[in-house]
Amino acid sequence: KGVEPRFFIGAAANPFADPFDYRPHRLAKKIAAGADFIQTQIVFNVPKFRQYVKRCGDMGLLDEVYLLAGVSPIRTLGAARYMANFVPGMDVPQEYVDRMKGAVAGIPKEDKARRREAWEREGIQICVEVIQQVREIPGVAGVHIMAIEWEEAVAEITKQAGLQPRPTVD
Repeated sequence: KGVEPRFFIGAAANPFADPFDYRPHRLAKKIAAGADFIQTQIVFNVPKFRQYVKRCGDMGLLDEVYLLAGVSPIRTLGAARYMANFVPGMDVPQEYVDRMKGAVAGIPKEDKARRREAWEREGIQICVEVIQQVREIPGVAGVHIMAIEWEEAVAEITKQAGLQPRPTVD
């Protein structure tokens, strides 16, 4: 009490939208406008994201903000295909679509419960792998886990990604 609260200003960034070379310049405008942190579009294409982060770092932008990589578990094969084909600025590598398809290989279409479980396991695994990869990119300060209408997956993702338990302050 008696101390003015500190509000952090955040902004969104899509590292995958066209034109790719212009993305860091758009980010610079958001930082100049006062952004303290940036949350990105969901990252699936880690090599392309790595290029984006390097360009931002080379421009000195990551010295001024915290960059949070957006990550999300893919829940079904249909969701993977939809994001890959119909969501502007989303870059889902074919490898992930193929992995979701392969996750249900040998499970009859009629066994919807087992298929959903297999897709969910694979989607969580892909998300964990993305987190592990983006953690190694200099300039990335954290992740923003977007488990859209699947909040219960967050605990499993953070556990498998080695983000739990959180540090405690004594």
